[in-house]
Amino acid sequence: MWKGHYALLVVASMCAGGLETQPAYAAGFQPVVIRSQHVEEGPYHVDGLRTQIVFSVSCLGMSWYRGFLSGVSGQLWLDPQHPEKSHVSLKAPVSSITTTTGDVSRMLMEKDWFEARTYPVAEFISTEVTSNGPSVATISGKLTLHGVTHPVTLRAHFVGAGENPINHSYDVGFEAQGIIQRSAFGLTNALPAVGDDVTLTVSGVFEKEH
Repeated sequence: MWKGHYALLVVASMCAGGLETQPAYAAGFQPVVIRSQHVEEGPYHVDGLRTQIVFSVSCLGMSWYRGFLSGVSGQLWLDPQHPEKSHVSLKAPVSSITTTTGDVSRMLMEKDWFEARTYPVAEFISTEVTSNGPSVATISGKLTLHGVTHPVTLRAHFVGAGENPINHSYDVGFEAQGIIQRSAFGLTNALPAVGDDVTLTVSGVFEKEH
């Protein structure tokens, strides 16, 4: 989760220059962006309608319990030719946490968990981007959650880029994933019944600024 966290939020600041995008889509459906041969350098901001952070944690050692955060905001500077010059920052409102059960979602806002009133925002800020190939990268950064800041590493891959056919903005999409220990952020309630390792997946869409 943010200014570098959830992923997030992601999310992601890299892809090699000259990469042809190949957006995935199911048979019978058209891709949501127009294919582009080159990814454009420059400043981007988060598309909050399409960006989300998903968390997954072990529950009683029998299943993976998932939820997500929405309302993500943030900025991306993308340099396809020099990925190491890219950087990203993400913020997500803790109050946006949603699970399959309303009672659980409300409980997570309380003092024994995220204390949303006291710590309303999760934030990730990248500190380093390292290219691992033409469409993948490692994003190192600092995640602030529950009033605590720790280093976090996200592994990101480029999903696609091109003109949005709806509003004609130029968009890029990345997905990034990392694991944090919630106890490191003071979130120790219900250990070990609810696992300590939390997998964060940031699906980030960024719109280029004019």
